[in-house]
Amino acid sequence: MWLLESFAHANDTLGVAAQAVVLTHDPVAFARKAPHLAARADLKFVAGDVRTFSFPVGRFAYAIHAATEVSAKLNNEAPQEMLDAIIGGTRRVLAFAAQAGVKKLLLTSSGAVYGKQPPELTHIPEDYPGAPDPLLASSAYGEGKRIAEHMCAVHGGQHGYAVKVARCFAFVGPHLPIDSHYAIGNFIRDALRGDPIRVNGDGTPTRSYLYASDLAIWLWTILFRGQSARAYNVGSVKDLSIAELAGVVNRALNQSSPVKILQKAEPGRPISRYVPAVARAESELGLKKRIPLVDAIRRTALWHHSA
Repeated sequence: MWLLESFAHANDTLGVAAQAVVLTHDPVAFARKAPHLAARADLKFVAGDVRTFSFPVGRFAYAIHAATEVSAKLNNEAPQEMLDAIIGGTRRVLAFAAQAGVKKLLLTSSGAVYGKQPPELTHIPEDYPGAPDPLLASSAYGEGKRIAEHMCAVHGGQHGYAVKVARCFAFVGPHLPIDSHYAIGNFIRDALRGDPIRVNGDGTPTRSYLYASDLAIWLWTILFRGQSARAYNVGSVKDLSIAELAGVVNRALNQSSPVKILQKAEPGRPISRYVPAVARAESELGLKKRIPLVDAIRRTALWHHSA
């Protein structure tokens, strides 16, 4: 959604005069969700599954492959389906890229490709050699993304187009579900309802959050200016624990209810971290975080309140 919103904004304000074809499972449902986008002449929506879609006619200079299941429930309960969606979808997109004469392809990958972040490593860089445990069924998402990266690099090299890889971490902004497995979304939901913010775990895992408009800027920049077959972490380096995050949401939205942490931390237990180092994106592409976390939380809450 943010890529489409920013695409439309660029056409309206900068006179880019670009055209985009957008694959969606259900164009009618999308039109109900975002009629202002569905009605635009510069966006054409076609129905299909990323694994089997019919190729649109014509030549396309750029392609963005961002179609992946992100359901934690699916990853845990149906890992084979998760793998099939990632690998089969990537295979189909690459076949399209070759036929359509694509010059640059952006793959939105994930920080999950690094596997479990060591607790002593506060920020994980792109050259970290870790990987998900291939013998765990729950590694389906991370392993699928690793395979997708490799497929893109090999295919791009064979067919002569540039492959840009964005390893995405955690984000916040309008359109983020507030009733799913995203902690920050659930905290915003609790605050909007006037309920105590509820932390289901012990609050010790460490995360960071980049606002969605920054995410869009980073992805467009990586597509156009990133080096081919070189991964860039996308996220914020401002790390905080889940317990601290709950407190920030509470204060940002002026809630008087206390934060409730349901489990006690085990002494000596290693901290779970999922935080990127982004020096590569900053130094090579000039990217930076523009929206502070408190502003990001308030903007997200306002959008959900008004929706």
